[in-house]
Amino acid sequence: MGAETMSTETMSTKAVSTKAVSTASAKTPSTAPTDGAPTRFKSRFKSFPAADHTPEPLEEPAREDIRLEHVMAALSDPLRLTIVQRLLLEAEAYDHTCGWFGFDRPKSSLTHHFKVLREAGVTRQRQYGLERRSQVRIEDLEDRFPGLLDLVADWRP
Repeated sequence: MGAETMSTETMSTKAVSTKAVSTASAKTPSTAPTDGAPTRFKSRFKSFPAADHTPEPLEEPAREDIRLEHVMAALSDPLRLTIVQRLLLEAEAYDHTCGWFGFDRPKSSLTHHFKVLREAGVTRQRQYGLERRSQVRIEDLEDRFPGLLDLVADWRP
């Protein structure tokens, strides 16, 4: 009977803390970016405007389909974590090619890593002729997993 009481108390505590979290997030002020899409954050990461001739992104999951376990799996590799961190902190343009990073790795290996990041919903890639350029999906990730990109930016190898 003690175990039943304990689980009931635990469930009550979880229900109260879940309610507190949902109430707190409901009170979070929202701001609207210039494109009109609602968002609840002000990102610390620099974003660049897209050029008029920007190609459509390659296939990627929609914002609502980005899953935490896929994002965490993609970021579990130190090279991929470094790619995302450098795109967040050192980006000089709207998007960057593999060569911008200066990694001494085979092209096939880098292609694989960029594909994993794109398929997890972490990055967006566009095809420019023979090259693919990448950028972090800052707004989508901040909306789905607030604070995650701050952790990536603060990561030290």
